[in-house]
Amino acid sequence: MEPKVLDHAAGRAGIIPEYVDAWGQRKIISQETKRQLLDAMAGLSDDSARTAPLPPVWVVRLGHMTPLPVAPAAAGEWELTEESGRRHQGVTADSRVTLPDALPLGYHRLTLRAGVGQWSCRLIVAPPRCYEPPALLAGHKLWGATVQLYTLRSRHNWGIGDFSDLALMIEGTARHGGAFVGLNPIHALYPAAPGWASPYSPSSRRWLNILYIDVGALEDFQQSRAAQEWLALPGTQQRLAALRAEELVDYPQVTECKLAALTYAYAQFNTRAPDDADRQAFAAFVDDGGDSLRLQATFDALHRFLTREGHPSAGWQQWPQEYQQADGAAVREFCQRHQNEILFFSYLQWQAARQFDACFRLSRRLDMPIGLYRDLAVGVSEGGMETWSDRTLYCLAASVGAPPDKLGPQGQNWCLPPQDPNVMIARAYEPFIAMLRANMRHCGALRIDHVMSLLRLWWIPRGQTAQHGAYVNYPVDDLLAVLALESHRQQCMVIGEDLGTVPPEITGKLQAAGVYSYKVLLFERTDDTHFRPPDDYVAQAMATLTTHDLATLRGFWQQEDLRLGRELNIYPEPEVYQHLLEDRQTARQALLDALHAWKCVPAKMSANAARVVMSPLLNRGLHRYLARSNSALLGLQPEDWLDMALPVNVPGTTDQYPNWRRKLTREVADMFDDPTVMRLLKEVDRLRKGMV
Repeated sequence: MEPKVLDHAAGRAGIIPEYVDAWGQRKIISQETKRQLLDAMAGLSDDSARTAPLPPVWVVRLGHMTPLPVAPAAAGEWELTEESGRRHQGVTADSRVTLPDALPLGYHRLTLRAGVGQWSCRLIVAPPRCYEPPALLAGHKLWGATVQLYTLRSRHNWGIGDFSDLALMIEGTARHGGAFVGLNPIHALYPAAPGWASPYSPSSRRWLNILYIDVGALEDFQQSRAAQEWLALPGTQQRLAALRAEELVDYPQVTECKLAALTYAYAQFNTRAPDDADRQAFAAFVDDGGDSLRLQATFDALHRFLTREGHPSAGWQQWPQEYQQADGAAVREFCQRHQNEILFFSYLQWQAARQFDACFRLSRRLDMPIGLYRDLAVGVSEGGMETWSDRTLYCLAASVGAPPDKLGPQGQNWCLPPQDPNVMIARAYEPFIAMLRANMRHCGALRIDHVMSLLRLWWIPRGQTAQHGAYVNYPVDDLLAVLALESHRQQCMVIGEDLGTVPPEITGKLQAAGVYSYKVLLFERTDDTHFRPPDDYVAQAMATLTTHDLATLRGFWQQEDLRLGRELNIYPEPEVYQHLLEDRQTARQALLDALHAWKCVPAKMSANAARVVMSPLLNRGLHRYLARSNSALLGLQPEDWLDMALPVNVPGTTDQYPNWRRKLTREVADMFDDPTVMRLLKEVDRLRKGMV
């Protein structure tokens, strides 16, 4: 392809020809990278959408009905059908459709007729901003807990935190004045490959991780004689006790136990009469889940079947060839022969959804202003259900990541195939809408991981390193409009994780759209020797002390994360480790200075950070400091209430560290009854309510 032709094609596809790197240097994208990314965009092979008289979708904001341009040759009569069924008619003028001013919010259908031709377009009318809870609109400052659900301990669980543990977390947080409990992504993972535990690399973002089901709470499990006999066996009790006692989640053993027990529960469910209320509720769930649920259940059943047949794998690319096409003859035959196994996995999704919904309803009964907030991962694994079932939307010959920066000079490859923005437009944003609805269900807030993905993503061609990628544009204004519309429909506020390098063009857009920013204390330094004062924090934001990808407070202060990183060979160059140590010493001193300036620690505490070790007083001071922040939301980790040292995840590692497995050191119920934790949360609540 000639360079000019290639550049034109790349520009139409959204590939950005250059960018400014972390060192302020202008970087030009190579012709080879452009060619490889264009090849990855299979959805561009059909240009019919580009040449049609109407675009596939037209998005406007309420009160700003931008006229819709049409091809001159297609001028004629148009009809607009609202979601409600109400109709409007008119005639194009000056090659455009002038929309009615009083259109309601929603998804409407515009049809254009000219001669013998007829074309249609989805018209989306969105509000200017995302939904915000009444408490935030009233100016209240709220706080809550942010937890990794699998880390929760209790006397009843089976070695992994479950939805009943989440209920305990909700009750304890609400009892101390908290407004929400935030969660890690609880997307569907891989029952047949339980070692693949990262919540940020799911099989599907539309369905749930069935390991979070509290099996013992299921009526079908309780009523099954076979299940209760199995549960009463000394070997079963010993196994469950051992899983509960482990410091790390043993995913293979937990999965084996839960699937065995859930099989008993499903067998009991199948004894219910046809007119049984639960059987009818399950049928309605399956019907509502449609093709997406059918594909998820089929994928999980097929993955399990192939593993048992001697084909263990991390994803469908390693399956026998005949099973690699979701709509292929072999898969259709499998579905016919294994209907019960597929319904089994649909049953598990139903039970998971019921238990999670019960948690949200509990938060509502406890009058929590937000209740639950979920986390939406930036993508899906290349070997999961979504890519197996939709090769056009996902570009499997590319991966999402980040360009080189000062902390990662080689760049990052997250091994997550990107969605083609051109296919998203051609489908009138239906995949994005469906994903939002699935994740805004049963919660009061949704955190979007790497929210910059609404504007652009760093694409890396298959087989290349992260340095040889390019940014690809996404239709940010349209996506923010859809986000606002679904946010209002689901009564779910939106928090955007905007850490790292944030393009200036998206900051204002996010703020105007009502998306709350995400501010981490450890990153909030105005310069090397000063931390941002609490009253200078952005109001439309969620403030946190640290995150799942960073050190705990103890780990940060005692520099245990740096020592751990050196042990894991994350900093192979001695000078890099030394630089990080020096920066940490500067940061600790700056933070201690801020704590003293805001009287968050006793005056008798040494002003020299080198002489101060982590203590209950220092821990309390750090919580007090951020509790005073101007940000509307404050999220706190139980790890820091419990003064834990080890992180739950160490970015840049795989098998070197047990990521996504480390549990809390206390059971949930005991934690909320601990006098130190109770005093800490009481003070946080008092400060958030303005009681100095």
